[in-house]
Amino acid sequence: MANKKLGYFASIKQRDKAAKSWLHILLFYPGVHAMIGYRLARLLYVLRIPLLPFFISGLTRLLTGVEIHPGARIGKRLFIDHGMGVVIGEMTVIGHDVTLYHGVTLGSKGPLAGKRHPTIEHGVLIGVNASILGGVTVGENAVISAHSLVLKDVPANTKVPAGSVYK
Repeated sequence: MANKKLGYFASIKQRDKAAKSWLHILLFYPGVHAMIGYRLARLLYVLRIPLLPFFISGLTRLLTGVEIHPGARIGKRLFIDHGMGVVIGEMTVIGHDVTLYHGVTLGSKGPLAGKRHPTIEHGVLIGVNASILGGVTVGENAVISAHSLVLKDVPANTKVPAGSVYK
């Protein structure tokens, strides 16, 4: 979990030992580029400007391989490591200091009424190709290991084993 007193680039450097400097992170980390695109698209989405948020979101996806719906609500210091194939759905809520690895899906189980996407609380780490589907909540500081499928709420400080189906 990242130190809450750190800034965005320092929190990434703490979580990724390969990070050389803030400039290296800014120039070469697609997860950072995806977050810049998301923040701009989100601002325009909140201001109810038509089409432009989705254009920016689509362009960001094309450039980074990370798809974040402008309707998603994302806290501070989200770190998307490598990024390719990450999908964050419209009703997703992500807390502060969350880490996502490539291929993570935070999606829905279909066109259901109500909250269709997950809530990820502070300090959660979600491993490679994990999928969290539906209106579930992943509790603070939980670890969702690689290739896991989560279909029900995960309590805080829980580790979901690699390759498991948590239902």
